[in-house]
Amino acid sequence: MKGLELSEKFYKEYGEPMLQENFSDILPYIAVGLAGSGSECYGYDDEISCDHDFEPGFCIFIPEEIFVDSKRAFELEKAYARLPREFMGVKRNSYSAVGGNRHGVIKTGDFFESKTGSRTGELTVGQWLTLPEYSLAEAVNGKVFCDNFGEFSETRKKLHHYPADIRLKKLAGNLLLMGQSGQYNYNRCIARGETAAAQLAIFEFVKSTINVLFLLNNKYMPYYKWSFRALKELGAEYKTTAETLEYLISSDNNTETAQQKSKIIEEICCNITAQLYNQKLSDSPSCETEHQAYIVNNTIKDNNIRNMHILSGV
Repeated sequence: MKGLELSEKFYKEYGEPMLQENFSDILPYIAVGLAGSGSECYGYDDEISCDHDFEPGFCIFIPEEIFVDSKRAFELEKAYARLPREFMGVKRNSYSAVGGNRHGVIKTGDFFESKTGSRTGELTVGQWLTLPEYSLAEAVNGKVFCDNFGEFSETRKKLHHYPADIRLKKLAGNLLLMGQSGQYNYNRCIARGETAAAQLAIFEFVKSTINVLFLLNNKYMPYYKWSFRALKELGAEYKTTAETLEYLISSDNNTETAQQKSKIIEEICCNITAQLYNQKLSDSPSCETEHQAYIVNNTIKDNNIRNMHILSGV
C-alpha cells in the first residue's frame, strides 16, 4: 500500500475520531493531510522508501490563533502522539512535541515558510525566481484530507503555479541553456576530443530540457531523483521523451554515437519549438532554442522582469 493511502486510512480510523471527540472546539480551524518532503507525498514510494521516515502518519495544520492557546495546542500534540504505535503492520516513528517532525501538529505558517520563505504564500518576484522548484512542489503536493478553515488550501492555491511572467522568464533561461549546452557546446567538445566535457554538456542539456518540459506543462519539477518518473507522468508522449533523454546521459561519445546524439538533440529542440508555437509563445520556426529563448523573453509583460538578465530564473 502506498504511504499516502496508508496515512489517509490511519487518519480516518483513528485521527478523525480523536479530533471529533476531544477537539470539537478547534476542529473548525484544522486542516489535515499529507504534504511536503518524502516520496510518499508524490506517490513515488516503494519498498526501498520504507527504510526511513515511512509511517502511517499525517499532518494536522492549525493556524496561529490555536497556538496562542499553548495549552490546547500541546494537548493536541499529546493526543496525536498517543495514537496507535502501529497500523496495518507499519510502525510509527517517534514523535517529538518540540517540533522537527514531518507529521503531527504543525502551524500552517510554519509549513509554508519552511518550503517557500513565506508564511502566507505571498512571494516577491525575487523569491519566485530563486526558490528551488522542488520546494514549491513540496508546498502543493500530497493530499488534503479535510480543511475546515480553508486557510491551508487557500495558501496552496497561491503557490500552485508560477505567475505567468515568472514562468516565461524561467522558460527563456532554460531554453537558452538547452541551446548553449546541446546545440553548441556538445559538438564543439566532441570536435576537440573532450568526451568528458561533452558528457557534461549532455547532462546540462538534459537537465534544462526537463525543466523546459515541466514549464511548458505549467507544473513544478520535483526533486531531481524523481524528475524522470515525474516527466513520464506528464503524458504518454513524454514517456518516449524520458527514455530518449535517459539514452543521451547513459551512452558514450564515440564518433558514431556522438553523431546520433547530435541528431537526437536537434530533434528534441525542434519538438520544443513546435510546443512553443502551439502555445503561441513563439511564431518562429527556428529549432535554435537560444533564438527561441529571446523570443519567449520578449513576450513577458512586466518590464522589470523582462529586462532582467535572461538567466535570472535558472
